[in-house]
Amino acid sequence: MAALIFLGVVVLAVVFFVGIYNSLVGLRNRVKNAWSQIDVQLKRRHDLIPNLVETAKGYMTHERETLSAVTEARSRAMGAGSVADKGAAETQLSQALSKFMVVVENYPDLKANQNFLSLQEELTSTENKIAFARQSYTDAVNFYNNKIEMFPSNVVAGMFNFRPETFFEIEDAAQREAPKVSFTR
Repeated sequence: MAALIFLGVVVLAVVFFVGIYNSLVGLRNRVKNAWSQIDVQLKRRHDLIPNLVETAKGYMTHERETLSAVTEARSRAMGAGSVADKGAAETQLSQALSKFMVVVENYPDLKANQNFLSLQEELTSTENKIAFARQSYTDAVNFYNNKIEMFPSNVVAGMFNFRPETFFEIEDAAQREAPKVSFTR
Protein backbone atom coordinates (compact mmCIF):
# COMPACT_ATOMS: atom_id res chain seq x y z
CA MET A 1 0.00 0.00 0.00
CA ALA A 2 2.84 2.41 0.84
CA ALA A 3 4.40 1.75 -2.58
CA LEU A 4 1.10 2.66 -4.26
CA ILE A 5 0.87 5.91 -2.29
CA PHE A 6 4.49 6.69 -3.10
CA LEU A 7 3.86 5.98 -6.78
CA GLY A 8 0.78 8.25 -6.69
CA VAL A 9 2.79 11.09 -5.12
CA VAL A 10 5.55 10.69 -7.73
CA VAL A 11 3.02 10.71 -10.58
CA LEU A 12 1.36 13.85 -9.16
CA ALA A 13 4.75 15.54 -8.75
CA VAL A 14 5.73 14.69 -12.34
CA VAL A 15 2.38 15.95 -13.66
CA PHE A 16 2.78 19.11 -11.60
CA PHE A 17 6.32 19.79 -12.87
CA VAL A 18 5.36 18.98 -16.46
CA GLY A 19 2.40 21.37 -16.17
CA ILE A 20 4.61 24.17 -14.88
CA TYR A 21 7.26 23.48 -17.52
CA ASN A 22 4.66 23.54 -20.31
CA SER A 23 3.17 26.80 -19.01
CA LEU A 24 6.64 28.39 -18.95
CA VAL A 25 7.31 27.27 -22.53
CA GLY A 26 3.93 28.66 -23.58
CA LEU A 27 4.65 31.99 -21.92
CA ARG A 28 8.12 32.19 -23.45
CA ASN A 29 6.59 31.54 -26.87
CA ARG A 30 3.97 34.22 -26.20
CA VAL A 31 6.79 36.70 -25.53
CA LYS A 32 8.51 35.67 -28.78
CA ASN A 33 5.24 36.06 -30.67
CA ALA A 34 4.64 39.50 -29.16
CA TRP A 35 8.16 40.54 -30.14
CA SER A 36 7.61 39.32 -33.69
CA GLN A 37 4.50 41.53 -33.87
CA ILE A 38 6.63 44.54 -32.94
CA ASP A 39 9.25 43.46 -35.45
CA VAL A 40 6.67 43.26 -38.25
CA GLN A 41 5.44 46.79 -37.54
CA LEU A 42 8.99 48.13 -37.25
CA LYS A 43 9.81 46.58 -40.63
CA ARG A 44 6.73 48.24 -42.10
CA ARG A 45 7.86 51.55 -40.59
CA HIS A 46 11.36 51.08 -41.96
CA ASP A 47 9.94 50.33 -45.42
CA LEU A 48 7.79 53.49 -45.41
CA ILE A 49 10.56 55.89 -44.44
CA PRO A 50 12.56 55.80 -47.72
CA ASN A 51 9.39 56.61 -49.68
CA LEU A 52 8.59 59.47 -47.32
CA VAL A 53 12.11 60.87 -47.59
CA GLU A 54 12.20 60.45 -51.36
CA THR A 55 8.89 62.29 -51.73
CA ALA A 56 10.16 65.11 -49.53
CA LYS A 57 13.54 65.46 -51.30
CA GLY A 58 12.08 67.39 -54.22
CA TYR A 59 10.55 69.97 -51.92
CA MET A 60 13.11 70.16 -49.14
CA THR A 61 16.24 71.10 -51.08
CA HIS A 62 17.76 72.98 -48.13
CA GLU A 63 17.07 70.25 -45.56
CA ARG A 64 19.61 67.59 -46.56
CA GLU A 65 20.84 67.30 -42.96
CA THR A 66 17.35 66.46 -41.69
CA LEU A 67 16.79 63.92 -44.47
CA SER A 68 20.19 62.34 -43.81
CA ALA A 69 19.46 62.10 -40.08
CA VAL A 70 16.26 60.16 -40.77
CA THR A 71 18.03 57.84 -43.20
CA GLU A 72 20.93 57.19 -40.81
CA ALA A 73 18.59 56.59 -37.86
CA ARG A 74 16.61 54.12 -39.98
CA SER A 75 19.81 52.24 -40.85
CA ARG A 76 20.83 52.04 -37.19
CA ALA A 77 17.36 50.81 -36.21
CA MET A 78 17.38 48.13 -38.88
CA GLY A 79 20.80 46.91 -37.74
CA ALA A 80 20.06 46.81 -34.00
CA GLY A 81 20.21 43.34 -32.49
CA SER A 82 19.03 43.00 -28.90
CA VAL A 83 15.75 44.28 -27.54
CA ALA A 84 17.57 47.03 -25.60
CA ASP A 85 19.59 48.07 -28.67
CA LYS A 86 16.46 48.04 -30.79
CA GLY A 87 14.65 50.20 -28.22
CA ALA A 88 17.45 52.78 -28.21
CA ALA A 89 17.74 52.82 -32.00
CA GLU A 90 13.98 53.13 -32.46
CA THR A 91 13.95 56.04 -30.00
CA GLN A 92 16.56 57.81 -32.13
CA LEU A 93 14.53 57.08 -35.25
CA SER A 94 11.40 58.49 -33.62
CA GLN A 95 13.30 61.64 -32.70
CA ALA A 96 14.61 62.03 -36.26
CA LEU A 97 11.11 61.51 -37.67
CA SER A 98 9.67 64.06 -35.24
CA LYS A 99 12.24 66.63 -36.33
CA PHE A 100 11.50 65.77 -39.96
CA MET A 101 7.76 66.32 -39.45
CA VAL A 102 8.43 69.67 -37.78
CA VAL A 103 10.53 70.76 -40.77
CA VAL A 104 7.78 69.60 -43.15
CA GLU A 105 5.55 72.28 -41.66
CA ASN A 106 7.71 74.87 -43.46
CA TYR A 107 6.80 73.38 -46.86
CA PRO A 108 3.11 73.92 -47.67
CA ASP A 109 3.47 72.39 -51.16
CA LEU A 110 4.88 69.21 -49.64
CA LYS A 111 2.13 69.09 -47.02
CA ALA A 112 -0.41 69.31 -49.85
CA ASN A 113 1.23 66.56 -51.95
CA GLN A 114 -1.22 63.63 -52.09
CA ASN A 115 1.55 61.01 -52.15
CA PHE A 116 3.21 62.56 -49.09
CA LEU A 117 -0.13 62.81 -47.26
CA SER A 118 -0.82 59.16 -47.99
CA LEU A 119 2.62 58.09 -46.75
CA GLN A 120 2.26 60.28 -43.67
CA GLU A 121 -1.12 58.69 -42.85
CA GLU A 122 0.34 55.22 -43.33
CA LEU A 123 3.25 56.08 -41.04
CA THR A 124 0.86 57.40 -38.39
CA SER A 125 -1.17 54.21 -38.61
CA THR A 126 2.00 52.15 -38.30
CA GLU A 127 3.11 54.15 -35.24
CA ASN A 128 -0.22 53.33 -33.60
CA LYS A 129 0.23 49.64 -34.40
CA ILE A 130 3.75 49.73 -32.97
CA ALA A 131 2.41 51.26 -29.74
CA PHE A 132 -0.22 48.52 -29.47
CA ALA A 133 2.36 45.80 -30.20
CA ARG A 134 4.72 47.27 -27.59
CA GLN A 135 1.96 47.13 -24.98
CA SER A 136 1.19 43.52 -25.87
CA TYR A 137 4.89 42.64 -25.64
CA THR A 138 5.25 44.41 -22.30
CA ASP A 139 2.28 42.50 -20.91
CA ALA A 140 3.66 39.17 -22.16
CA VAL A 141 7.14 39.87 -20.73
CA ASN A 142 5.68 40.96 -17.40
CA PHE A 143 3.55 37.82 -17.06
CA TYR A 144 6.44 35.55 -18.12
CA ASN A 145 8.98 37.24 -15.82
CA ASN A 146 6.55 37.03 -12.89
CA LYS A 147 5.99 33.33 -13.56
CA ILE A 148 9.70 32.48 -13.58
CA GLU A 149 10.28 34.42 -10.36
CA MET A 150 7.34 33.08 -8.31
CA PHE A 151 7.33 29.88 -6.30
CA PRO A 152 6.94 27.03 -7.25
CA SER A 153 7.42 27.78 -10.95
CA ASN A 154 10.77 29.47 -10.18
CA VAL A 155 12.14 26.04 -9.20
CA VAL A 156 11.22 24.57 -12.58
CA ALA A 157 12.40 27.73 -14.37
CA GLY A 158 15.78 27.46 -12.65
CA MET A 159 16.10 23.76 -13.46
CA PHE A 160 15.46 24.35 -17.16
CA ASN A 161 17.34 27.65 -17.52
CA PHE A 162 14.39 29.97 -18.23
CA ARG A 163 15.73 33.53 -18.14
CA PRO A 164 13.90 36.85 -17.73
CA GLU A 165 13.07 38.72 -20.92
CA THR A 166 13.92 42.38 -21.50
CA PHE A 167 11.24 45.03 -21.73
CA PHE A 168 11.13 47.19 -24.87
CA GLU A 169 11.50 50.57 -23.18
CA ILE A 170 11.47 54.12 -24.42
CA GLU A 171 14.85 55.69 -23.71
CA ASP A 172 13.83 59.32 -24.31
CA ALA A 173 12.29 60.91 -21.21
CA ALA A 174 10.47 63.46 -23.39
CA GLN A 175 8.52 60.65 -25.08
CA ARG A 176 7.27 59.46 -21.68
CA GLU A 177 5.57 62.77 -20.96
CA ALA A 178 2.07 63.56 -22.10
CA PRO A 179 1.93 66.16 -24.86
CA LYS A 180 0.94 69.65 -23.75
CA VAL A 181 -2.11 71.00 -25.50
CA SER A 182 -2.81 74.71 -25.63
CA PHE A 183 -5.89 76.40 -27.09
CA THR A 184 -4.73 79.98 -27.27
CA ARG A 185 -5.97 82.53 -29.76
